[in-house]
Amino acid sequence: MLKLIKEFRKKDFALILICIFLIVFQVWLDLKLPDYMSEITKLVQTEGTKISEVLTQGAYMLSCAFASLISAFLVGYLVSYVSATFSKRTRKTLFEKVQSFSMEMMKKFRTSSLITRTTNDITNIQMFISMGLQMLIKAPITAVWAIIKIFNKGWQWSLATLIAVLILLIIIVILMITVLPRFKIVQKLIDNINQVARENLNGIRVIRAFNSEKYQEKKFEDANDTLTKTQTFNQKVMSIMSPSMYLIMNFLTLSIYAIGAFLINGAGMYDRLTIFSNMVVFSSYAMQVLMSFLMLAMVFIMYPRASVSANRITEVLDTVEPIKDGDFIGDETITGQIEFKNVSFKYPDADEYVLKDISFKANKGDTLAIIGSTGSGKSTIVNLIMRFYDVTEGEILIDGVNIKDYKLEALYEKLGYIPQRAVMFDGSVNYNIAYGKNEIKEDQIKKASKIAQASEFIKKMPDEYDSNVASGGTNISGGQKQRLAIARAIYKNPEIFVFDDSFSALDYKTDYKLRKELKENLKNATNIIVAQRVGTIMNADNIVVLDKGRVVGIGKHKNLLKNCKVYEEIALSQVTRKELLK
Repeated sequence: MLKLIKEFRKKDFALILICIFLIVFQVWLDLKLPDYMSEITKLVQTEGTKISEVLTQGAYMLSCAFASLISAFLVGYLVSYVSATFSKRTRKTLFEKVQSFSMEMMKKFRTSSLITRTTNDITNIQMFISMGLQMLIKAPITAVWAIIKIFNKGWQWSLATLIAVLILLIIIVILMITVLPRFKIVQKLIDNINQVARENLNGIRVIRAFNSEKYQEKKFEDANDTLTKTQTFNQKVMSIMSPSMYLIMNFLTLSIYAIGAFLINGAGMYDRLTIFSNMVVFSSYAMQVLMSFLMLAMVFIMYPRASVSANRITEVLDTVEPIKDGDFIGDETITGQIEFKNVSFKYPDADEYVLKDISFKANKGDTLAIIGSTGSGKSTIVNLIMRFYDVTEGEILIDGVNIKDYKLEALYEKLGYIPQRAVMFDGSVNYNIAYGKNEIKEDQIKKASKIAQASEFIKKMPDEYDSNVASGGTNISGGQKQRLAIARAIYKNPEIFVFDDSFSALDYKTDYKLRKELKENLKNATNIIVAQRVGTIMNADNIVVLDKGRVVGIGKHKNLLKNCKVYEEIALSQVTRKELLK
């Protein structure tokens, strides 16, 4: 929890100091009320007292109560402001941290868990700051001050108050021992229910196609029941607190008055008025003491949940990102050149290499294709080019510079990435194509769409380029998503295009037209194409053939057919030899 203090600003600490001052002032006002009450009691029972004297003391009481109300309002407002702005900054910091995560870190923290940490966990901390901070400051001040006030008012009453406080503390300790372990697992259960809900929403088509609604409902119900039972148990146990508190308070009040009656009965006429006045004052202060300990107990109950949430947040913020940002921002002497030099790679904590001793080179304007069977390491090469992972051995050079030396922003400016699964964002077609750019240039968007063979279906949409695309592209087809993703990369106008099996959802006619347009309009760009179809890469300047993470052939289509057995097998599994030799 203390690690998150760095998110507080100097202004926040200043506001907290003002809150402390106001809380002390409020406590002083609250503890003045019993004094005025005692004075009124004496005045009422004293002969010759004027009504104006009683009204004056009553006016003082009202003034204290009103000033205490204003102070409480100001404290509530300031603490709410501090907690809300703290949550805003922490949420922003957490989001920015996640944005910088490599694929390795994204696998370490599940998406559902990161969502819970960004929302529910930060809300828990915000609630603790807004409520707990007030109680944490007010409770000890009130308790100490009230005990000083009632000191020497009567040992019998002090003993009764001490017994009441001890009973309350015993109940609180028992509740905390019972509930705290379950508080710590609640957040993980929320992660789990979030994960199940996301899986259901993302896979709704598959679920319906396989008539698995009942299975998913049962899966969600199990996760929901586990969370509900844990939360219900916590709430049931915590519900004991309120009746216990009122029972102890009422018994304490009864005890104070019973002891007071006994003392008054045995006192002389002159002392009875003093004892009665002390009893009234002591009763009020004793309630203040009890309420203070109760507030402290509430803080101790709120803290563990906030502490668990804080640890989950700092776990993300303190994560050391293995992908380090470089300093090189690039120059114009060489552009569009990419080279793999003896690159080997294995995933973190894995024993076997996914890629071993990979070497190839593509110059500006070249089209280099990568093909291989499933699991041969094609997509891993893309991940290494994009620096989603760093190579284990060897180096990758872009424009003659190791990509590890590049500033990540500069590196990604050079690359136009089209993923295997096209990602669409909620917004217009224009927004999706010009994604990440501050300025939307419609003429360039239309040009990029035409090259990507997307303009035809865009014109058929209700509002053409202003038509809405749903989050994830659920209102358009897979082929349309791929073409929009390709248009997005073209609009960016990078030096190097990286196509990660980005033509798989296109029919052969569209595939052919698109590749033809790319070749005619992007002559100066380097194309790295990962593909399953031989027809997509037949005309590439160079084809790299992978098998079990190793390069088993590099060359043009016809040479590979003659000299590379793996490539020949892949090709003949798709088309006839006659068609291949055309």
